[in-house]
Amino acid sequence: PGAQQSATVANPASGASPDLLPHFQLEPEDVYIVKNKAVSLACRATPATQIYFKCNGEWVHQSDHVTQHSTDRSTGLPVMEVRIEVTRQQVEKIFGLEEYWCQCVAWSSSGTTKSQKAFVRIAYLRKNFEQEPTAREVSIEQGIVLPCRPPEGIPPAEVEWLRNEELVDPALDANVYVTPEHSLVLRQARLADTANYTCVAKNIVARRRSSSAAIIVYVNGGWSTWTQWSGCSTSCGRGWQKRSRTCTNPTPLNGGAFCEGQNVQKTACTTLCPVDGAWSEWSKWSECGAECTHWRSRECSEPAPRNGGRDCHGPELDTRNCTSELCTHAAPGAEDVALYVGLVAVAVCLVLLLLVGVLVYCRKKGGLDADVADSSILTAGFQPVSIKPSKADNPSLLTIQPDLSTTTMTYQGSLCPRQDGPAKLQLPNGHLLSPLGAGRHTLHHSSPAAEGADFVARLSTQSYFRSLPRGTNNMAYGTFNFLGGRLMIPNTGISLLIPPDAIPRGKIYEVYLTLHKQEEVRLPLAGCQTLLSPIVSCGPPGVLLTRPAILAMGHCVEASAENWNIRLKKQSCEGTWEDVLQLGTEPCTELYYCQLEAQACYVFTEQLGRFALVGESLSMAASKRLKLVLFAPAACPSLEYNIRVYCLSDTQDVLKEVIQLEKQLGGQLIGSPRVLHFKDSYHNLRLSIHDMPSSLWKSKLLASYQEIPFYHIWSGLQPFLHCTFTLERLSTSTCELACKIWVWQVEGDGQSFTVNFNIAKDTRFSDWLVPDNEVATPALVGPSAFKIPFLIRQKIISSLDPPGTRGADWRTLAQKLNLDSHLSFFASKPSPTAMILNLWEARHFPNGNLSQLAAAVAEVGKQDGALFAVSEAEC
Repeated sequence: PGAQQSATVANPASGASPDLLPHFQLEPEDVYIVKNKAVSLACRATPATQIYFKCNGEWVHQSDHVTQHSTDRSTGLPVMEVRIEVTRQQVEKIFGLEEYWCQCVAWSSSGTTKSQKAFVRIAYLRKNFEQEPTAREVSIEQGIVLPCRPPEGIPPAEVEWLRNEELVDPALDANVYVTPEHSLVLRQARLADTANYTCVAKNIVARRRSSSAAIIVYVNGGWSTWTQWSGCSTSCGRGWQKRSRTCTNPTPLNGGAFCEGQNVQKTACTTLCPVDGAWSEWSKWSECGAECTHWRSRECSEPAPRNGGRDCHGPELDTRNCTSELCTHAAPGAEDVALYVGLVAVAVCLVLLLLVGVLVYCRKKGGLDADVADSSILTAGFQPVSIKPSKADNPSLLTIQPDLSTTTMTYQGSLCPRQDGPAKLQLPNGHLLSPLGAGRHTLHHSSPAAEGADFVARLSTQSYFRSLPRGTNNMAYGTFNFLGGRLMIPNTGISLLIPPDAIPRGKIYEVYLTLHKQEEVRLPLAGCQTLLSPIVSCGPPGVLLTRPAILAMGHCVEASAENWNIRLKKQSCEGTWEDVLQLGTEPCTELYYCQLEAQACYVFTEQLGRFALVGESLSMAASKRLKLVLFAPAACPSLEYNIRVYCLSDTQDVLKEVIQLEKQLGGQLIGSPRVLHFKDSYHNLRLSIHDMPSSLWKSKLLASYQEIPFYHIWSGLQPFLHCTFTLERLSTSTCELACKIWVWQVEGDGQSFTVNFNIAKDTRFSDWLVPDNEVATPALVGPSAFKIPFLIRQKIISSLDPPGTRGADWRTLAQKLNLDSHLSFFASKPSPTAMILNLWEARHFPNGNLSQLAAAVAEVGKQDGALFAVSEAEC
């Protein structure tokens, strides 16, 4: 070809311009060889005297070219077009060494021009899928992920999904989407999603179908509400009454679990029988009176009428003439005068005694006020009266046994002491811990002593704790009475504290605590508003408590008064969301209050319901905390490897959901989470990967970075936002991956992850995913739910609630515990000290330091030195 080329170049075609280089009007393009069909490559240039193809560095023989000459009408320059065919055999000769390519070279009298390279590839599609979807049974409203990894092919196969042989179109169904890794995701399973699902892979060569996966969406049964109790079976005496419920809320479907527990409850009842009244015997006749009559009486008391029985018939007083002759009326004599004088003297004595009693009572009342601030009163529950208050760092301050020899404090009722080991205060089985001064302070329980025993008996005979069906790990249930307790959803930071006496005595409530997935509850947001906390329900919503319960939940706001307007929202019975409290201002109602701390908020509420914390940014400096978490597959059988970077709101509940999702996907955790402060600057979040060894790995990402839109993150309504970095290792023997992932907000600060791990090893989820302070038991009832023993709590309240001299009262305790910014709220309650102790319990359970609390209480008592000296003298 070289000789022919030289000869041709020496004799250019007539009319060619010697001043122009060839210009390509048509260049060869990449093509695929399907099966054994040859492909054609073409190029066209002007002005050109000769055009030849060069494939993989070698000239194609002149006889393999098909040449066509023409003239450009607009310029009059010669145009030459050349075509060649490439066969499968030509490409296979060098297959495995490098890719097959061809290029045009055009000549004119002024020189040569080369076209772009066109690559010729043999198209194929393997038969076997690298991963196929598998059959599953899922609960309704549960998320479903059906993985599909198509067969290897050139060009890469496109994937589509079939549901019962009909195409699944995510554009028509918002509940469905396909991930970049070709997995089909159903956000919330519906009954209509019960079907056979097939993954279909296709390219220009073939179309492959995976095996079908049967998805069955089941519904667990739920109990209806109880019917009203029936009437007592007997109208007089002992009988029974019953109530029932049905497993129809909802009815179990598709193999869902039937309701657990009883559908009928019976209880004993007693209908009091009516008792008719009967007269007692007549009394003796009275002395004959001045009117010549005497009388006698009787009472309707043997028996007295009861329970609707009939009253006695007849007179209760009988009079008659005591003489048969005329009766004379005598004047009062000396004996009557003496009687009247004696009665007057007795009345005067009684009045004097009453005045003396009032004076004594007033003095004792004054003495009580003087003793309130006595440090022996404040610390008597923590140590014996004969010992001076210990220092704040004394760890045994709450474990010294008190002197019980002279106490006058009494408690009527049933209390179960905690048995949590030597680090907790043990309650003795006697009276309250130490004397509070001359028997002036006595704690009485308003209910009878048998109430606690009756409550335990009811729990032993009836099922008050509802059985949880499958898929309800975000709920907690418990049955509570006046002793209070605590509900917790493990690993979410969400809890509900029911303080003592919040539930009226004699009442028993079944209380629940639920964490809602954000797609389950519609929370409308306007303008720059953003969801800052999980959406939590506690109920039953119609219950009005006599003291505020405390709902604890996490939040992701970096709060500052000048940057944020934060509101507590509550959903009404009609479903609308209402602002019940604006943080940082004086509450307009005493039903709600919110204590906002660095990573958690504590909501005081006397009405249970559904709550969420919503913020509105006041400046572009307002920021939210994002938690950045990396996951990757635990095993990598193919050359392709994916790293998923989640951008989550920094609350424990969202992290828990992602962990559960990744366990289903077979993901492993890479490194520890990082915190990123995301500002209200309208800028998107960008993610990029760097410093990856190019000799071992390459990224399949076409752009230099990925981006998550600002509003997707800022609203807080899309909890599992993430980006996927798809990598490809150049050899199956490569097991080590080292790279760096950058995450940053445009015009903002960022975070980097240094990734260095072995993809062949299966790593377990790290210990940090289950915090040490979480309690596995979702419900704690009575004293076991509190760090401060009940009797000591009552002593502190009775000592610090009344105003004390030199400030030795609850206000000083609030300052010691750094709660002095909430004094107005505490003061609005009947017992401010109880509010302070309740908040301490909510913040420090189960790992609170009782010694520090005891030291703070003792410091309050030391504020009045004179009273403290009196306390030492009494010892």
